[in-house]
Amino acid sequence: MASSQRTVDFNLHDLVGIRLHDPRPGDVRALARQLGPIQRPLSGPPDIAIHFVAQLPVNGPLRTLGLHEAAFSDDAFLILRSKHKAQARVRVDFQQIGAGPCEIVCESGLPAVPLLIPIINLIMLSKGVLPLHAAAFTYNGAGVVTTGWSKGGKTEALLAFAARGAAYVGDEWLYLTGDGRHAFGIPEPIRVWDWYLRQLPDVAARVGRGDRLRLAALRGIAALHQRAPRIVPGRAARFLERQRFADLHPRELFPAERLALAGAPDIVVWVVSHDADEITVAPIAAGEVARRMVHSLHYEWLPFLAWYQMYRFAFPGARNELIESLEARLAALLSQVLADKPAYVVAHPYPVDLVALFEAMRPLVEVGERGETSL
Repeated sequence: MASSQRTVDFNLHDLVGIRLHDPRPGDVRALARQLGPIQRPLSGPPDIAIHFVAQLPVNGPLRTLGLHEAAFSDDAFLILRSKHKAQARVRVDFQQIGAGPCEIVCESGLPAVPLLIPIINLIMLSKGVLPLHAAAFTYNGAGVVTTGWSKGGKTEALLAFAARGAAYVGDEWLYLTGDGRHAFGIPEPIRVWDWYLRQLPDVAARVGRGDRLRLAALRGIAALHQRAPRIVPGRAARFLERQRFADLHPRELFPAERLALAGAPDIVVWVVSHDADEITVAPIAAGEVARRMVHSLHYEWLPFLAWYQMYRFAFPGARNELIESLEARLAALLSQVLADKPAYVVAHPYPVDLVALFEAMRPLVEVGERGETSL
């Protein structure tokens, strides 16, 4: 807690600080679900100040954008939906992001603060820290960063090694310092798909009763689709297939001594699925991984950039130079951070056998410990 009873601090590795003003208990819980339990006093002023109000004041009439996605008045830009498309009223000034203290004003009661993670990522970028879409773990003293396109196998690799004693650094978003020596994660929930659970009984045992019942029902519907596709048509079956997951907090998957949240990015692994049956492993130049990841990261930023374009439509004279130069900044930092690191490409079938994935990747960690650069 901060000194005032009406403020709560969230401290992300002393890299980005978030201060909540006048939050209700539910608001604090929502932020803890979003960022993990990182409530710790800040040593200086916050990078992001989130003010919670009962009703967001607006000067003048609001003009809406999209199907009640955003709105703007003469002096404010509002985001009108939050997680799971919940209705929201959140004021964000995109010009502030990364250019100094960023102020967000939210109506209380939201399930999550919209755009908070990309705003954190932009502030990291402004400080010379690389926000990388990746998972990372430490195994036998070696730090491994797995990255690639969305759904390429990053979390699969993390869970495969976690089952054999690896320590958790991060999943989804990872922050690498500009000198390439340190990696930090956010303890946000890990999405665990149903097919993981069939291979990881220890993880399946940690899924809550509600999620177990929901997954069992979805499996039954999938089986019904196979037997009677007229009853459960393909479109509905595909939609329901995308719901076959549970979100688990890292502390539910890792004991406290293995919840590191920090490590050394010794080895870089580009993971990708392919249409072959075997798992292949090959060395690759770290520079090639960096060049590819520029485009993967840009893809991850597209939803945020859509909001930024709405903001520019509302205020054509306003612009954020950090956002405008995003791709060039990411390219420069990727090349700088990944330079000279041992790097490999691991291609695997989907869905992958997690034991086989571990066995294929384990020699990379042993290679990294010996300081060699080829298999």
